[in-house]
Amino acid sequence: MNILGISAFYHDSAACLVQNGKIIAAAQEERFTRKKHDEQFPVHAVTFCLEEAGLSIDELDAIVFYDKPFLKFERLLETYLSFAPKGIRSFIVAIPVWLKEKMFLKKLIYDELKKVGDYEKSEVNLLFPEHHLSHAASAFYPSKFEEAAILTIDGVGEWATASISHGKGKEITILKELQFPHSLGLLYSAFTYFLGFKVNSGEYKLMGLAPYGNPNSSLIEEYITKIKSELVDIRDDGSIWLNQDYFSYATGLRMVNDKKWETLFGFPKREGESELLQHEADLALAIQQVTEEIVIKMAAHAKELTGCDAICMAGGVALNCVANGKLQNEGIFKEVYIQPAAGDAGGAVGAALAAQHIYFEKDRNPEAPDSMQGALLGPEFYSIDIERSLKKFKPVSKKYDEGDLYPKVAELLDEGNVIGWFQGAMEFGPRALGGRSIIADPRRMDMQKKLNLKIKYRESFRPFAPSVLAEDASEYFELDSDSPYMLLVQPVREKYRAELPGNYNELPLREKLAVKRSDFPAVTHIDFSARIQTVHKETNPRYWKLISEFKKLSGFGMVVNTSFNVRGEPIVCTPEDAYRCFMNTEMDYLVIGEYVFVKSDQPEWTEKMIFEKD
Repeated sequence: MNILGISAFYHDSAACLVQNGKIIAAAQEERFTRKKHDEQFPVHAVTFCLEEAGLSIDELDAIVFYDKPFLKFERLLETYLSFAPKGIRSFIVAIPVWLKEKMFLKKLIYDELKKVGDYEKSEVNLLFPEHHLSHAASAFYPSKFEEAAILTIDGVGEWATASISHGKGKEITILKELQFPHSLGLLYSAFTYFLGFKVNSGEYKLMGLAPYGNPNSSLIEEYITKIKSELVDIRDDGSIWLNQDYFSYATGLRMVNDKKWETLFGFPKREGESELLQHEADLALAIQQVTEEIVIKMAAHAKELTGCDAICMAGGVALNCVANGKLQNEGIFKEVYIQPAAGDAGGAVGAALAAQHIYFEKDRNPEAPDSMQGALLGPEFYSIDIERSLKKFKPVSKKYDEGDLYPKVAELLDEGNVIGWFQGAMEFGPRALGGRSIIADPRRMDMQKKLNLKIKYRESFRPFAPSVLAEDASEYFELDSDSPYMLLVQPVREKYRAELPGNYNELPLREKLAVKRSDFPAVTHIDFSARIQTVHKETNPRYWKLISEFKKLSGFGMVVNTSFNVRGEPIVCTPEDAYRCFMNTEMDYLVIGEYVFVKSDQPEWTEKMIFEKD
């Protein structure tokens, strides 16, 4: 049985191919088109998935789109009606687009599939599960659990903005939903907007900014009180009610009423790229803490409803790895599993698996540790592909035997070099996990600044993650589980922490960055936390070997890992993308497969990239 899952037309479009219940391939369209968060129909991703499985469209048993467009349209109309005459400008802009494109979604999908290849339209079995069912399926079906609670939280699907379900065997039963306009995802996005970041992509920046808030400041409690008294009513079961007097997303073209928020918090909306101020970091910390409280209450209610020992999570809010770590520490569930592509891209996986187990009623056989295969589900390139695709650049490289490659790269890391690491299949989901990563030595005090300003060209406050040998993770971090997808934040152990100056929490943002916080400062965030990726020999053998070699030299079984891209660009997909990124940044070395490229040996590069803001 062959099933193609698709998510598209909002953001992060993607495709996934499931064959007899096994995930064969998955990829986001942005990696091929080089347009970050590309929302267009995933022609390239679909083509890749079909080629990977050796199938044509006619050989598919079903094509499954990740939500129901008619229910979304119903929500739009009912929302405009209930708020009328407010929102007339937005209505005039939005409705013609809906009528032209999304109301005729079937026709649009048929037309786009023609770009992939010829097929017999009458034979296509097109299915449309609900948005949050796709999210729930993406988390539960690939997990190892026979039975689990399922929590999905995002901005909005059709009507639902969060759901609690019970997964057992091949069945998923939706028990409870929170409905639009009351949404934890949209609440977090509203603060993302107010603090000057881009909605639907800047939420992780807000999460990274929060630890710069001063936990000793009375402002934090003051902001939390204002959030809870004016913006959101939080109930014991984790459901929320948002005061729409302060928000504009339901009917407007903006997230919030800027003037009301300025009056409430005492400062205006931050303009993008302006210097970050302490009160903005304090507000980020306040909304992060409120978000954690709501997620934990929702999870506790999921426990009450299901009685399960494990929970599976998906939806954009499940990418908030700080909240995930706090939930793990609460001990409500013995085990927490989060879909690595928890946002809309993962909806393609869930849609396909929902069809497999719910529509076609096929049995499910849970696999340990999961069936996502380390999220390494994208395109892979072999030596001949690498040589052929880079020939036009006339690059200079040296090919190493596998036995010599890892010690050589470990040596380069130990010398303080920054390395583009391109190996095996591309990751599916927002994180680079050692397939398309930029790596460095975590012990170096200047590495965070160097990576941010000279390699990634992004804000200096943003933290980097450690990739750590799975067997060593609990030695360095207060982590008692695996975290293969970099979706859990936990603290660095006390014995590796540095002593901080007495006035640390009162220091300006930039001065805090200059304080050494641990023995591996490049991956220790300002509050001693780290966004951990555990690297497993079974699922990621090349990366595991490299880190093991680095441990022999450094004594530490970890490296800095950040995604192989620059600001505003998607993670690289092909060797050509990688070489371009390498030559346009101050990376020192590039390693593609067994080939090592030294920056100083390369021909003069004239093809300058223009980096867009993200």
